[in-house]
Amino acid sequence: MGPRSRAARRDQRAARPDEGGVSEGGVSESRVVVRLPTSGRSAQVTAAVDRLVAWLARHWLAVFNVVVALFIGLPFAAPTLLHLGEANNCSPCATIGRLIYLVYRPTCHQLPERSFFLFGPQAVYHADELEALGALPPGLSLFQREILRFAGAARIGYKVAVCQRDVAIYGSILLSGLIFGAARRRLLSAGGRLPKLPLWLYGLLLLPIAIDGGTQLIGWRESDWLLRLATGGLFGGATVWLAYPYVQEAMDDVGSDVSSQFVGAHPCGRPGGQAQGHAPTPDY
Repeated sequence: MGPRSRAARRDQRAARPDEGGVSEGGVSESRVVVRLPTSGRSAQVTAAVDRLVAWLARHWLAVFNVVVALFIGLPFAAPTLLHLGEANNCSPCATIGRLIYLVYRPTCHQLPERSFFLFGPQAVYHADELEALGALPPGLSLFQREILRFAGAARIGYKVAVCQRDVAIYGSILLSGLIFGAARRRLLSAGGRLPKLPLWLYGLLLLPIAIDGGTQLIGWRESDWLLRLATGGLFGGATVWLAYPYVQEAMDDVGSDVSSQFVGAHPCGRPGGQAQGHAPTPDY
């Protein structure tokens, strides 16, 4: 094999930096991986994704709170739309309201005796009251009332699209998320650390909803709206203070990684003057 052939083979190996090789003298060679520059469009897409990730790392709590607010707000929009459909003869309003009930059906049993009612003489009804008012056929089992999917009527009001306990859970998650944001700003600006709810305490705070919901589920007793609100609110708040501090740590790590990539891409440092290796300060 001639010198030109050997040189050509060496050039081919150098063009494949991920492959190890052995030199002619039998000594193993270590090669540095060389990444070819990406095309202009690919670089733009990569930069856009990096900016999106950096934005989410800074604003994740605001995104969470908005999503939860929408999720708990739509169930209240459903009875409002049904009421508007009845009062103003607005067929599209009623159609959208029924669609919201349908969308939330997999998330909740939607039993009328365990739901809040709007635009009626009272906010809560027992099953026997609904039967006496003619809203429910008498003698139905729990499963039959669930299958019936009664949404309400003009004379008694229209039920919220999720039960009382779910209202408390999601409402507590939203409220606790807002409180977490205020506490996060104060603690992090003072150089402190976010408190994390211990698992044993979280388990202890779950006992009320487990007992109240469990005994109701198996038919030992029927809970009331106050207990459903209290146990659901406790569960939602405890879940936030268990999970959100860990989410914040993860987002800080993501923000630091993206920041270091920006520093590497900009010779003068990270845009905005932030030092390398520091997580971005969360915005609110």
